[in-house]
Amino acid sequence: MPPNQIESTEPTLADGKRQWLSQDVMLISLSACFADLGYQTVLAVFPLFLVVTLKLPVWVFALAMAVSFGPGALFGLWGGKIADRIGAKKAALGGNLLIPLLSLSGLTAAAATAIALFSGGWWARNFRSPPRRSMMVEAVHADDRAKAFGFLHALDIGGGFLAALGTMLLLEGGISIRNIFLLTIIPLLMSSVWLMFSRMGRRPAQQAPTAGAGQATMSGNHSSLYRRLLLATALYGFSSFSFGFPILTVDQSLHSRPMAVLSYVVFFGVSAVTGLVIGRVSRKKSVTALALGGYLIGGLGCAGMALVWATGSNGLLYYPVAALMGLALGVIETLEPAIISRIIPKGRTGGGMGALTAMRSIGLFSANLIMGVIYHMGASWTWAYAYAAILAIMAAGVTLSVRTAETAT
Repeated sequence: MPPNQIESTEPTLADGKRQWLSQDVMLISLSACFADLGYQTVLAVFPLFLVVTLKLPVWVFALAMAVSFGPGALFGLWGGKIADRIGAKKAALGGNLLIPLLSLSGLTAAAATAIALFSGGWWARNFRSPPRRSMMVEAVHADDRAKAFGFLHALDIGGGFLAALGTMLLLEGGISIRNIFLLTIIPLLMSSVWLMFSRMGRRPAQQAPTAGAGQATMSGNHSSLYRRLLLATALYGFSSFSFGFPILTVDQSLHSRPMAVLSYVVFFGVSAVTGLVIGRVSRKKSVTALALGGYLIGGLGCAGMALVWATGSNGLLYYPVAALMGLALGVIETLEPAIISRIIPKGRTGGGMGALTAMRSIGLFSANLIMGVIYHMGASWTWAYAYAAILAIMAAGVTLSVRTAETAT
């Protein structure tokens, strides 16, 4: 077995070709779909719940996101490391079963309690993500991981798309925000049921069969790419504010809750389709595609939000901008874990995925806090989105700065 390649249980067809879309890939992806169907619904209504229902200032929502994403970095790191020790499936299920705390955050009129419940559910989600990615790595051959992660992202974000669409229809139908929160418990629990049936991640990584003594360390090219990719991930995280901010922006522009949530529908729809398409990108082109199609396009999306608000243009222009942001997310969520999985040494996959989640969360902590502070200081949405655009473009530059990027993976 080649260095750094993780053994896979991926089935083989009668003609000898690999079948990457296995039962385990489907189960893991369905778990992601139902999880997003639940917690993305919460994310769609939580900013409206705090700012519109409880009549709290925007900076409180920003603080809630910062508290969720900041410590979430540690939970992502712990989730990956614990997965390597006890098995990815146990770690993933442990975190997944606590995500429904999010659903309880809209049942209280106390802002502190709502934020605490939301944060607890989000920390559990961060804890679960690296182990689930490790399970996917185990299920698929290294050459097919971009396809598998693209499929995972498509179903993941497909659940988010259905969540946003369903939330918009529920709000249009007059269903209360508190009742919408309660409904999300059902898909979140179903997410754990799908995960339980997967055969992946049952053994700790340290007990997996070894394939050679040289797998404990990365090559020079891989090590350089790994460090720079984590730096770029953190930089992009500094620009990756919660989509609750665009929802609030559209709501303030068009004065319509359903139209505000429609931006979420567009965002998720484009992102899901992108995941399916970008998964087929060549391994040799994956780093460049991540930099240009992910980070750079994400920066342009943020710049578009700033431009539409600054010029007072027709609020409908926010929708193509949301589409750009969705495209960027689809590229990033597909290619980041696929690249990491190919360069991280065997037995350390969970830790590598945990580091990826942690670096993004560190950035997200600052992004949400800074977005709220900039807006609260009276600088308007223009400067808040402009700040995010600059950081995303810097992330693209860091990724492209690896001269050997195209041959490193």
